[in-house]
Amino acid sequence: MTSTTPNLVLLVEDDRRLADLTREYLEGHGLAVVHAADGRRGLDEALSGRYEAVLLDLMLPGKDGLEVCRELRARSDVPIIVLTARGEEADRVLGLELGADDYLAKPFSPRELLARIRSSAMASVSSPRATARRPSSASASSPSTWSFST
Repeated sequence: MTSTTPNLVLLVEDDRRLADLTREYLEGHGLAVVHAADGRRGLDEALSGRYEAVLLDLMLPGKDGLEVCRELRARSDVPIIVLTARGEEADRVLGLELGADDYLAKPFSPRELLARIRSSAMASVSSPRATARRPSSASASSPSTWSFST
């Protein structure tokens, strides 16, 4: 089934060039992307409940990405995919332990990112945690109705 509106993803990234490239690729594959350049705005946006997934850098001005991840996970079940230059095992484990659903080290393949967004979105639909806390209106925009171009 094809959705008539693009699926909305929040990209929290302070590197404008990387944000523009990522947005261009994702929008070219059927997603709508909103960009936030700092942690405080990113957390506020993510908590609005409008997004199907959050792509989160860790090294952000305003509020560190790890703190954004922790606060967001405490208040929302939106899938969080960390995108960061911090690629060491300890960093990946910490990000996942703080509530990220996935972790992708920079530089990353945009094609792999798109696959990870798909995977996280599908997993969030079938998650008991998501079912228990998401509003019933979420089913109208559930990732099971998403259509992606490849």
